[in-house]
Amino acid sequence: MDQARVRWWSVAAGVLLALTGSVWALQGVGVLGGSTMSGNSTWTVIGIAVAVAGALLAWRGAARGR
Repeated sequence: MDQARVRWWSVAAGVLLALTGSVWALQGVGVLGGSTMSGNSTWTVIGIAVAVAGALLAWRGAARGR
């Protein structure tokens, strides 16, 4: 794959992970209800970790082209 494609996929995957992690964290805190994850602090920690990893992946992918 060429550099631009790798960069695009890194940013897209990072944003998707950051959004997923944010939803998990909000469910863990109890802000978003309606699932077995709601109100479970384990999902807060997992969600924050996934959101941070996704943000770093997106940032790294965006910075790669500079």
